[in-house]
Amino acid sequence: MHDLEWSEGLSNDSTMPNKGIKRKCDHESSSSKPHPTTGLSNHSTKPKKGIKRKCNHESSSSKPSLTTGLSNHSTNPNKEHRLLIVEPPLFSGLSNHSTNPNKGLSNHSTNPNKGLSNHSTNPNKGIKRKRSHESSTSKPHLTTDMIMKNAKQIMKKVIDKLHHTISMHNDIISKINKMYTVNIKKTTIGIVGRSGEGKSSLLSAILGKKNLMPSGSFGACTSVVTQVKANLTDSNYTAVIEFISKEEWEKELKDLLTVLSDDSEDSNEDLFEIAVEKITALYGRGADQKTLEELKKDDKYAEIENFITETQNSKKISKSDLSEFAKDIACYVLNSKSSHGGWLWPIVKCVTIKIPDCRELLEHIVLVDLPGTGDCNKTRDDLWKSKLSECSSVWIVSDINRAITDRDPWGILKHCMEELGPGGECKSINFICTKTDEIDPVGYMRSTRLPENGNSEDKDQKKRCIRHRNELAKTSVKEKFENSEIKKRFSTDNHFLQVFTVSCNAFFNPSLNLESTETEIPNLQDVLRSCNKSINQELTRDYVDEAKGVLSLIQSVQLDTNKKTAEKKASVRIELETNLTKALNELDKYFGNIHHDLNKRLSKGVKESVNSCVASTKALVASRKRRGFHKTLQALCKNHGYFSPKRRDAVLDLNKKLVKPLHENIDEYFSLHFPLNGTTGKSVQEQIDKFTIIQSDSAYTRSSMLRHIQNFIKTQENGQKTKLIKETVEIKKHIYSSILETIKNEMAPCYEEAAALTGTGSMKERQDMLITTVDEKKQIMFNKAKMEALKKLKNLKLHIKSTLKSKLKKAMDTSLSQDSTIKLMDVSKETEQLERLSEQLSDLCSSSK
Repeated sequence: MHDLEWSEGLSNDSTMPNKGIKRKCDHESSSSKPHPTTGLSNHSTKPKKGIKRKCNHESSSSKPSLTTGLSNHSTNPNKEHRLLIVEPPLFSGLSNHSTNPNKGLSNHSTNPNKGLSNHSTNPNKGIKRKRSHESSTSKPHLTTDMIMKNAKQIMKKVIDKLHHTISMHNDIISKINKMYTVNIKKTTIGIVGRSGEGKSSLLSAILGKKNLMPSGSFGACTSVVTQVKANLTDSNYTAVIEFISKEEWEKELKDLLTVLSDDSEDSNEDLFEIAVEKITALYGRGADQKTLEELKKDDKYAEIENFITETQNSKKISKSDLSEFAKDIACYVLNSKSSHGGWLWPIVKCVTIKIPDCRELLEHIVLVDLPGTGDCNKTRDDLWKSKLSECSSVWIVSDINRAITDRDPWGILKHCMEELGPGGECKSINFICTKTDEIDPVGYMRSTRLPENGNSEDKDQKKRCIRHRNELAKTSVKEKFENSEIKKRFSTDNHFLQVFTVSCNAFFNPSLNLESTETEIPNLQDVLRSCNKSINQELTRDYVDEAKGVLSLIQSVQLDTNKKTAEKKASVRIELETNLTKALNELDKYFGNIHHDLNKRLSKGVKESVNSCVASTKALVASRKRRGFHKTLQALCKNHGYFSPKRRDAVLDLNKKLVKPLHENIDEYFSLHFPLNGTTGKSVQEQIDKFTIIQSDSAYTRSSMLRHIQNFIKTQENGQKTKLIKETVEIKKHIYSSILETIKNEMAPCYEEAAALTGTGSMKERQDMLITTVDEKKQIMFNKAKMEALKKLKNLKLHIKSTLKSKLKKAMDTSLSQDSTIKLMDVSKETEQLERLSEQLSDLCSSSK
């Protein structure tokens, strides 16, 4: 994309309330129409696009608005818009008299994106009627991407100029270059739902590419974590497949064959079904009837063993053709019950798929399918649990006919509340009811007693039934959530749970008599689009603010002409260091209080855990009426205290059972001091945010040079605080999860010993071993869990304090230790340009809310 430039002669001097909005000339043709799709005019053939000629009767002060010369000749509404650049140089002709850089810019929509959207229901939004003799170029506001590009252009020019100066320019250039390499963590959206619920079709519809994912590929295998991202480097479809190690598979294969060799009436059905599924998928029909020695003689065994060795646990596939790509990745993500052998998903740990041409939706987002069911492999089990804690949102996907009664998605959410809430960062849940177009109108009206409309056609009756069922599903799901334990465990607001009723088929097929908006696929696209837009604005704001700080540093040296400024700088440094010491002491006091509070709550939780742990263990490991429980208990021990059957609402987790009293005592604490949404007045994030060493009433703000120094230090301070707030979210996860991890580690030797028990009476021996170990270790392990959590909280305090202290001292050294005899360059013009971009961005962010 070409560099954005500005047209000359922009005026910001008008006092009229509707600046930049032109009244139509009396002679203007009323038939002048905007482009029906994008709102961008494409009729002009004049070479100087974007430069308006004024009418004879217009005031000579009338000036053209900002223009980018957007061309829109494509008949494909989804094709990316390209910027056609006008001749004048960057920012030339901008008036500096206005305090609002947006005044005089033509854009009648309060939303700067209106008129560019392909989904608008009003094609005329954001369009100004043009005079018949004028150029038909549209004048939209700057987008976030344009602001970022312009800011980088400004800083590049600064670097070019600095190469011709002396002294500190290398340090400043290094600081500017680091601004280009900021990596931001992608937002993770976890997708929960059984195979066959329409997850693959949903993904294809959201990304606007039919058959993007082969049906059943997204969630087809109960054990493989699948991630979908945007390919931002080229136009290929790529997949990176990670495999479990050869040693892991050999161990798992032995366990699977052991399950299959149990022909007693008390064998576990879930484990047996999983074992058959995995072994036949890899080695073919009848492989489940063979022993390990017999399998090793099979050619497929050697092929798979060699494959794992040759790929070195990873394989990359890249294709420009979608159908070829889908064919190549099928064996890693699909399972077939009709064609056995050669399906490699049982040895796959994770698949990361990158899709081209979806920057707008997935630039900063990764969609993750969370299977979390029926797997005995610890590596995969640990992987999906770690992905859970990264989810900022969870999408529950369920066939609309089972949305209320299906216990699977609710079951896994209930079990994983700790990983998503206090031990995670989940801020919202979207419940997505799929296949809404699949309905029998006659049967539905009969079962719901919905009266028929005799004058309606069959297709209208069907649409009426679809709408009725959609509203009923939304109401029912929301009521179920309001009465659930999940609602009670999260600090929620009215927007925490959103329900969508979607039809992927109707989105691609208009003949199914549903409007695009009625399929609600555009609504989900807007969710992704809004998330991406918010992250882009945050990145741009951070970049522009840091750039302004660097320019303030350069300008402070330019203004450092007084030989007595060394004394002023020394005085300012003393003041700032005093403020730093005072602010750090305030942090110490705050953390002392929350440390005391956590210690009190944990002590209570330890006492309750000690009193209840033996009874809880007995209740969980006691023989169940369900067939094959001895195999279930053995699988639980092999997986270090955790077992997930195919019914995800029946998960067994001894470790969570043991720490439940501890978690219950600190959940409120984490909601108060580490909230995921909003403010509490007592959170660590708020404490960091109010930390500052800059005092607004300081005497040195009267000096231009010292004011620039203050601005530089302030931007450095803000940058560090932003970074620390994000790091705090990650560290608080470790504080919370350390309790469970400590118990798991303390119980690990017992789990391994119990899992190895075999023969007659092994189940009773295994039960007794677990109960006895819990009883013997209860005092030590629960107190150890408490101390580990308190230690991590203390480390958080030390990390925050040391980071702020070292970074701010470095900022002082950089800005207050310069020799007054050294000159750099005058960047006052560049500073003004960044200020205007900053105001543009603020307006853009405000209009997006």
